Amino acid sequence: MAGSGGPGGGAGSSQGAGGGPGAMLRAPRAPLLFAALVLGVYFLCAFPGRCPLAGRVPAPAPAPAEPPSFARSPAAPSLPVASGSGRRRFPQALIVGVKKGGTRALLEFLRLHPDVRALGSEPHFFDRCYERGLAWYRSLMPRTLDGQITLEKTPSYFVTREAPRRIHAMSPDTKLIVVVRNPVTRAISDYAQTLSKTPGLPSFRALALRRGLGPVDTAWSAVRIGLYAQHLARWLRFFPLSRLLFVSGERLVSDPAAELGRVQDFLGLQRVVTDKHFYFNATKGFPCLKKAQGSGRPRCLGKSKGRPHPRVPKAVVQRLRAFYRPFNLKFYQMTGQDFGWD
Repeated sequence: MAGSGGPGGGAGSSQGAGGGPGAMLRAPRAPLLFAALVLGVYFLCAFPGRCPLAGRVPAPAPAPAEPPSFARSPAAPSLPVASGSGRRRFPQALIVGVKKGGTRALLEFLRLHPDVRALGSEPHFFDRCYERGLAWYRSLMPRTLDGQITLEKTPSYFVTREAPRRIHAMSPDTKLIVVVRNPVTRAISDYAQTLSKTPGLPSFRALALRRGLGPVDTAWSAVRIGLYAQHLARWLRFFPLSRLLFVSGERLVSDPAAELGRVQDFLGLQRVVTDKHFYFNATKGFPCLKKAQGSGRPRCLGKSKGRPHPRVPKAVVQRLRAFYRPFNLKFYQMTGQDFGWD
């Protein structure tokens, strides 16, 4: 399925009879140009893009940052808003990764908690938009009351080299949540998402293995993200392990209430979100909310979640499992958790 798309078919149709030697020399360029176009579109989808346009987000507030020791009077807010109470704060907690691990599900589950206020979109501040400044970043945050936690999610932070230092500069007390998943399954899910946007993508095998036959290609982002131990080593240069919580993407599906309990404990919250909030949707293949935020009706994540994976040859899956095994074992040692991927 995945490998069927690609350059080729009909490239010679542009050659007419009597086109001459020049036409014969020019014709082979067509499939090369098509392949370059397909790969160009893929890289635009697979790698972080630019910072959101300024017109699509609130403008940064001209006022200086609010002192952390007391709240401003509602009559004189430092950031003007149309309505709402409380004040905008820097996030006390971040869901920093990983892509296709279950970060959106975790965010939506946490938003059920009355003491959590979360930004719905991904601001990409610490990877794409850092030059806009902390005032701009704070202006994006929802208003919170004393005792509430401000949270945001951008899963590309975990693999961004500059992110640990930048987040530490904002606050060394920031709590960091990393949702991890079997790196082989995660890579295939990552590819499936990109394939849905770029149907002419080369096969998973062609991208995961050099020349489709050689060793695993760590230059491909879908493979590189799964090297969790390498990424974690950078975070531990700035944050102690006690500041990070590692959530199992698999257990987030099989037992969401238990994983949410761990997250609520880590954030210092009362365990409000429990098993009564979830039901398993057999069609989707993952848990859904019995009552979504602000609604009395059940709700599941969007159509893009739980999409079917393309078929990947068993030999390629086995090759990836063997490749990741030493990295997984190192990650288990670093975190003190065995995620059972091997």
